[in-house]
Amino acid sequence: MLRLLAVTKRFGGRTVLNGVSLEVAAGEYVAILGESGIGKSTLLNAIAGLEPVDSGSIAFAGQEITALDDDALTLLRRSRYGFVFQAFHVLPQLSVAQNVALPLLLRGIPDEGKVRRMLAAVGLSGREHSAPRELSGGELQRVAIARALVGEPALVLADEPTGNLDPGNARSVLGLIGKLVREKGAAAILATHSEQAAAGCDRRYRLSAQGIAPLA
Repeated sequence: MLRLLAVTKRFGGRTVLNGVSLEVAAGEYVAILGESGIGKSTLLNAIAGLEPVDSGSIAFAGQEITALDDDALTLLRRSRYGFVFQAFHVLPQLSVAQNVALPLLLRGIPDEGKVRRMLAAVGLSGREHSAPRELSGGELQRVAIARALVGEPALVLADEPTGNLDPGNARSVLGLIGKLVREKGAAAILATHSEQAAAGCDRRYRLSAQGIAPLA
């Protein structure tokens, strides 16, 4: 489903992604481990077409992402991707339910209870009408996760999705991502510094200044 070949990204004189090659099949849940600042977020942003690469190839479902223009990339992200941003990006002017419903609205998909069920799955029943300013950091994280998963995307990109969660909620949302992957034939990439968070993934990789390498 997703194929990266020799992807390189530099910021000034610093090489952040050094010839990264990776394949993720439908139904796979893959973890990218690495210390803070090593380039995990940059890698996910490149896969999503949010960050141009200097060289290499990124293909999703047979389509070369690096060759798409901004409009095509926006359509791809809207229709096929679910992205959990490390900084949440929950819109402050919208309620919790409205934030989660955005992917459905943009794709013209009827709600039919999807938002309510997804909020229940992440432990936020009863908070549908709350404003983001009324939520804790952990609750905002769960809103972001619910928004990424509500449209049942083909590819989930999760950037440190458990960083603000207590252990119980962390297990719950990681299991929710895994359930989507396995039941719907989606694929997911989890970027994390936590060995514990990565333990439930099908494959694990270590990202470093030298590139990327599989872990046992």
